[in-house]
Amino acid sequence: MTFQPGAVRVGIDVGGTFTDAVAVDARTFELLGQVKVPTSHDHTDGVAHGILEALEKLRADLGLSADDVSFLAHGTTQATNALLEGDVATVGIAGVGTGYDAFATKRLRAFGKMELAPGRKLPVRFVAVRDPARAGAAVDELVRAGAEVVVAVEPFSVDDPGGEDAVAAAARERGVLATATHEITGLYGLTKRARTAVLNAGIMPRMVSTADLVESSVRRAGITAALMVVRGDGGVMSLAEMRRRPLLTALSGPAAGVAGALMAERLSEGVFLETGGTSTDISVVRRGRVLVRHAHLGGHETYLPALDVRTVGIGGGSLIRFSGRAITEVGPRSAHIAGLPYACFAPAAVWSGAKLITISPRPGDPADYVAIETADGTRYALTLTCAANALGVVPADSYAYANEESSQAALQPLATALGLSVQEAARAVLRQAVKPVRAVVDQLVQEYRLDHPTLVGGGGGAAAVTPFLGAETGHDWRIAAHAEVISPLGAALALVRESVERIVPSPSNADILATRAQAEAAVVAQGADPAGVEVDVTVDPQRNLIRAVATGATELRTKDRAASLDACAVHAAVARSIGVSPAEVRELATTPQYDVFGASKRRRFGRSVMHLRVVDGEGVIRLHSKSVVVETADAGTAPARLAALADQHTRYGDGGARIPAVWLLVGPKIADLSGVLDGDQLLALAGAELKTRADDEPVVLILEDRG
Repeated sequence: MTFQPGAVRVGIDVGGTFTDAVAVDARTFELLGQVKVPTSHDHTDGVAHGILEALEKLRADLGLSADDVSFLAHGTTQATNALLEGDVATVGIAGVGTGYDAFATKRLRAFGKMELAPGRKLPVRFVAVRDPARAGAAVDELVRAGAEVVVAVEPFSVDDPGGEDAVAAAARERGVLATATHEITGLYGLTKRARTAVLNAGIMPRMVSTADLVESSVRRAGITAALMVVRGDGGVMSLAEMRRRPLLTALSGPAAGVAGALMAERLSEGVFLETGGTSTDISVVRRGRVLVRHAHLGGHETYLPALDVRTVGIGGGSLIRFSGRAITEVGPRSAHIAGLPYACFAPAAVWSGAKLITISPRPGDPADYVAIETADGTRYALTLTCAANALGVVPADSYAYANEESSQAALQPLATALGLSVQEAARAVLRQAVKPVRAVVDQLVQEYRLDHPTLVGGGGGAAAVTPFLGAETGHDWRIAAHAEVISPLGAALALVRESVERIVPSPSNADILATRAQAEAAVVAQGADPAGVEVDVTVDPQRNLIRAVATGATELRTKDRAASLDACAVHAAVARSIGVSPAEVRELATTPQYDVFGASKRRRFGRSVMHLRVVDGEGVIRLHSKSVVVETADAGTAPARLAALADQHTRYGDGGARIPAVWLLVGPKIADLSGVLDGDQLLALAGAELKTRADDEPVVLILEDRG
C-alpha cells in the first residue's frame, strides 16, 4: 500500500489487557488497518513498550514509512489506575504566605488523610514558606522529608502567582518535578484548587517517565509527527502539556470512544454507549459537543474537567443470575471474571446433552450465576451476548455476532428451566439486562433535553446492548463502524482541546476576550491549525465565572459541500431527527460549507416551533436548535445586524433581560456564542469571530429563544 507523506493518523488505546492501534486516512477518516498487542504493564519501559510494539506492528502490516504519519495520539488508563490504586508519589506541599494565608495553607496537611484506595492514603509532606526568597531552602527541606514532587500553594495565586512561581522555579532548578496551583486552574477555592494540584503532582513522576519513554521510542522510529495524549474531556493535548498537567489524562478511558463517536460517526445529538465485557459507559453528545463537568477523585470534588459519564455494570460478557424460577439479574459479574468462554462462540455440536448449572464466579460470590456444562464436563458462560445472538438482534457484521443456531442451542437449557421458548428466554434476559441502562439513558435524555436522540453503540459488546435498547425505547440506533476499536479511532481523530476558567467579578468585555484568546492560543501552541479553531465561551454571572473551551485540528479538515451529496437522503435524515415528513423540511440558508434546514412542528399544547438543523458538507447534522430565527448577512454587516436581531428577540421578565442564544456559521466554523447572557459581551465575541473575515464573506446568524 502506498501513501502520500502525512496522509495517515495513528491512534493507540492502552487498555488493561490489550493495546489497540489503528491507522486512519487523514482526509477521509477511513480505517486503513488495526492491530492488537498485549499491554506491557510488567516491561521495564512499562506501557510505553506496548505502544511502540503496536506502532511497529501497524507500520509493518501496512508498509507505513515514518513520513506517512502526520499525527499520533494515545489514550491510557495509567493515570486513572494510579489514583484508583493509590500508587502515587510522595507530594511536598510548600504553603506560601504569612498571617491568615499561612494558616489557610497549613490546613492542607489534612490531604494526608485522603484515602485513594483501601489502606492507601495520599503521602504528603508540608513546609511553610513565609518568604518566597527562601523558596530553595523550603524545597530542600521537603526533599529531605521524602517528597518526590513539589506543589506550590498560595491562597490568591490566580491573581498574583509570584510566590508560587518562586517555589516552582526553585524546585525545577534542583531537578525536582514541581507544579503550582495557578498552573492547573484559574479558579478560586484554595482547598479544591490545591487538591487538584496535589493529585496532579502525585502521578507526575510516573506519567512524565512514560511520556519520555514514548517520545524517545517514537522519535527513534523516525516519526516526527505531533505526539498527543487523550484527555479526560474528550480532546487531546501535546506530550509537553501532559508532562505539566498529567491529571488531565485521568478518567480518559471513555473519552477516546466519545471522540470516535463525534468524529468517525459524526454524532451531533445523542447518547453514546461504549460496552465492554463487564460494563457500559454512557455519555451524551449535545449540539455536537461532549458534556463536561468537574470530576470527583478520592471522594472529593476537583477542578479536573472530565466527561459526564455514567457507568452501568452491564456488558457483553455479563452473566445471568437465576433463582430457580426466574431471571433475577444480569451481571455484575462477567465471563472474564469467571474465567469461562462465551457459550455462543462454541460450535452447535457441543450442546448435545449439555445441562444448566449454577456457579460462583469468584469465592464469596452468590452461587446463582448460570453456566452451561457439556457432556464432557467443559463449562461455558451464558452471557448477555449469547442471549442477544439467540434473539437475532446482533447485526451480522458486528464484532459480537455469533451463529444464531449455536446461540439458541446454548440458551436452550435455561429456556427449559424457565418454561419458555428460547426466544422468550432470550428476550427476558435482554429486558432484565437493559433495565439499568435504559434508566440512565432516560435520565440523560431528560436532563439534557435531547431532541430525538440517536443511540450509538461502541466497544466490543455494543451489539449486545444497543440494538435491543433502541427497539425498547423507540430511539434511532446504530452500531459504530469498527466499534471494537472505537477508542483508538477516537484517539486518531480527536481534536486538540484546551479549557480556560477564570473567576472575574463583573467581567468586562476585555476580560472575556482575553480568556477566549488564552484558550485559542493554547491549542494553537499545541499544533492546532489557527484557521479551524473554534472557541466556545460561557459566562456565568451568578458565579462570576468565565469558561473558554477551544478545539482545533492539527490540519484543517472541514470540506466544502460534496457535489455527490444525495439531497433526498439529507432531507430524510433532517426530517427523521425533527420528527416530521421530508416534505415539511425546507432550506433556510446556505454557505459553501453548510446548509441550514428547518421545519415547523406543533408542540403538544401550544404554537408551532421552528426546528433547525445545520448540515455540513458530508451530510452530517452538526447543530440542533429550535425556536429559531435564521438570517444571512456578510461579515461586514453581520455585527450591526446581529445587534438589531439580538435586541429584537431579547425577552424581559422578573429575572431581567434574557438575550437569545446565538450561533454564527463563519467559514468552516460553527461559532457557539450560546453560553453568553449579556448583550454587550455577545457582540464583543461575535466581533472577535468576524474580524479576520473578508467583508463580503457570507455569514449565517442563528438565534434561539431561551424561553
